[in-house]
Amino acid sequence: MKPCPACGYQVAALFYDGGPQPAVPAEDPRSPEEARAVPRPMLRFLRCLDCGHVFHGSFQSSVSRPVHRRWPKLLDEGRRLILERIPAKPCVAEIGSGDGAALEILAAAKPGGRYVAFDCDRSGDSLSGAVELRRESFLGQPHLAELKPDLILVRHVLEQERDPAGLLQSLSFAASVSGLYPLLYVEVSCADRALDSGRIEDFSHLRRSLFTTESFSRLLARCFPSLDAFGHGREGETAYACVRLKDRAEHIERARRSKGFAELASAARQVVLLELANLHLAGKRVAVWGSASDNAAFLNAYHMDAARFPLVVDCGAVEEDTYVPGTGQRIQPAKALTGQRLDAVLITSPGRAPEIVRQMAALGIRWERALLSTGGSLADYQCTGAAFESTAELLLAAG
Repeated sequence: MKPCPACGYQVAALFYDGGPQPAVPAEDPRSPEEARAVPRPMLRFLRCLDCGHVFHGSFQSSVSRPVHRRWPKLLDEGRRLILERIPAKPCVAEIGSGDGAALEILAAAKPGGRYVAFDCDRSGDSLSGAVELRRESFLGQPHLAELKPDLILVRHVLEQERDPAGLLQSLSFAASVSGLYPLLYVEVSCADRALDSGRIEDFSHLRRSLFTTESFSRLLARCFPSLDAFGHGREGETAYACVRLKDRAEHIERARRSKGFAELASAARQVVLLELANLHLAGKRVAVWGSASDNAAFLNAYHMDAARFPLVVDCGAVEEDTYVPGTGQRIQPAKALTGQRLDAVLITSPGRAPEIVRQMAALGIRWERALLSTGGSLADYQCTGAAFESTAELLLAAG
């Protein structure tokens, strides 16, 4: 089941099965034969049971493309809202601008500003010299830093996005990183009236998604803590929202911590790789001991090949003739090491370390060191009396 693009809910019901229907070609057919030969992928819409969003269950972007030049004119309500909130000579960027008509309207109202249209699918020149056309995607932080826009327009783009929340959230994060907080104006087609009236012609390959008032509101709530304005236009056929992007300090802090962990993990990995290499070069007999999944993750993370580290023990039940995925060691049961001596035991399941130590002691296995990966290196596991029946048993096991 596909998650809802608006709210992320995982359960949806079949809403409309239109069967095979003509796709939307990038260019209009030039003959009756060409028109009849247009591919006919299946038209199947689902509806989210939580927010009511309607979305294509099998949208194929390779055969269905939005026809940008036919997008509706900028809402009068949106135009008034925007002009009240931007300076006399603004910088305005539009993502998925189509023919650039919305930017032309704003440029006529506030001449002298900079108006930049981003659209990878746009062909030809902009309607006039007032609009700068870029046939590329808007890249968030780099373009925010370059343009320092007062306003970003996202009009009738979310209906085509596989992940509309991802687009809006990436803009929010880019604003926080760059320290620039432009106004964002978002406009979508609203399916409320189509649903109320039963208009099936609204559900075609032209759009991946159809927003309802509720699903559009839920999407925006996932992306922004508050809105400046929300409304409808064109007799309820279009919904719009206006929001000032804000500093999301908590997102920046999590990003900083994530980067810190990645750097720490990279450094720690190099340390552990060196420690493992030293164990091998010193001729130590090493057993890797833990659950099957933990063993596999540990061995592959540190490139512990079967030639250097052949001894792998599953602390649970072991099926015969099974091997570690990726590295190829034969997995052995604990009883196979009964009475043997080990130089080092690498415990890959920290939560089961006491159990593993007890297991080794019960089988008469002696070891020089029991090691855990912690704090960026291999550290000695501090056995405690709690793992054994008695202190004497502990001393005997540790040899």
